[in-house]
Amino acid sequence: MPCNVLYLHSHDTGRYVQPYGHAIPTPNIQWLADQGVMFRNAFCAAPSCSGSRAALLTGEYCHSNGMMGLAHRGFSLYDYDHQLVRILSAAGYHTELIGEQHISADPRTLGYDVLHEIADTRVNSVGPAAIEALTSGIPEPFFMSVGFFETHRSFFAPSSVRDRVYSLPPPFLPDTPEIREDVAAYKASARSLDHGVGTVLNALHETGLDESTLVICTTDHGLAFPTAKAGLLDRGIGVMMILRGPGFTGGRAIDALVSHVDLFPTICEAAETEPPVWLVGRSLLPLVAGHEEPGVRSEIFSELTYHAAYEPQRAIRTDRYKYIRRFDDYPYPVLPNCDDSPSKDAYLDRGWDKRRVSREALHDLFFNPGEGRNLFDHPEYAEILADLRARLRRWMEATGDPLLHGPVPGPPGAVINAQTQRSADDPTFVVQEATNAAATGR
Repeated sequence: MPCNVLYLHSHDTGRYVQPYGHAIPTPNIQWLADQGVMFRNAFCAAPSCSGSRAALLTGEYCHSNGMMGLAHRGFSLYDYDHQLVRILSAAGYHTELIGEQHISADPRTLGYDVLHEIADTRVNSVGPAAIEALTSGIPEPFFMSVGFFETHRSFFAPSSVRDRVYSLPPPFLPDTPEIREDVAAYKASARSLDHGVGTVLNALHETGLDESTLVICTTDHGLAFPTAKAGLLDRGIGVMMILRGPGFTGGRAIDALVSHVDLFPTICEAAETEPPVWLVGRSLLPLVAGHEEPGVRSEIFSELTYHAAYEPQRAIRTDRYKYIRRFDDYPYPVLPNCDDSPSKDAYLDRGWDKRRVSREALHDLFFNPGEGRNLFDHPEYAEILADLRARLRRWMEATGDPLLHGPVPGPPGAVINAQTQRSADDPTFVVQEATNAAATGR
């Protein structure tokens, strides 16, 4: 019998939670991992809120599905019938949306049977709505999307004196007082997220629905700190991804490369429904069952075109190597694409805005897991560079990436920042027509 599907998702969490070995007390997410399957090398298809979610829920890359920027800034899917919820509805699923969705300015376009009207999308509103839905005789089989605002900025104030003193920033961030306090504030938000996850999982358990429900717990992309979110380094595209339910049990951790685009076909298999022809991912069930080695895929792809501002780049990542290419000539960090924060201020105080970025980058992830050393011009890596360049281009050609033909304009009506600005809160401009000038804001 087709199983229910509970899709739990957060903002900007990356893998910075307890099951991935970090000193972040998230016992409910840990409990889920203890019972299910955790993917240690899961990646989003775009390190931007709308793009990541759109790729997961359509099974297509952003430049194919249209979500090359932010939904609340005027970007949209080319075809809202390509959503997972529409496929499951056609297969007889009851569907409900609670909290964040971020792929449409108007959630009524998404096609859910029930849209829960709540005050906001924080845990204190989302959790009770999910409890009410699960304990009120929800029709089966169901697909329920439960989206939490946490751990998006703005963070709560640090909830522990100990966190202020002893928090160690992730390895990619400097260990300075202002960044430690910023990380302590993230921890407070992560605790709230974990409370929300626990609230929903407990309701699922109390109703007995846990026995017949595939739970998917993930996030859109990396942490909202400099050089992570809206970037194609692993700290920007690496995501927590934990599945529990039919076919996903045992408290296992899997090292194989997987992508968010693999979730749509996985859900189709679990729901016993035919996957649509446009899907680019592959079901994770054969991998988890041990029927597919070495894994679902030998490479993952990720992309950014717009976040708050235009910053076109594409990446291919294998088990060992990462190649990133930028497709414009702006030589510095695109600051509007980094959320304002004490950590960003610390970076800017030390001249981050004047540090040039590379047009192409090659990283050996074994010898340099932090991706701080660009091996692009090292002769001993020339064959690897040529191979990854060719594979990236073949992917772009096969998926019809518009960047192959020049700058990608924003859609008319889209709200965009200029690359040269400092913050997404700076004055924006509205795209009047599809021109290349609209892409750069210059």
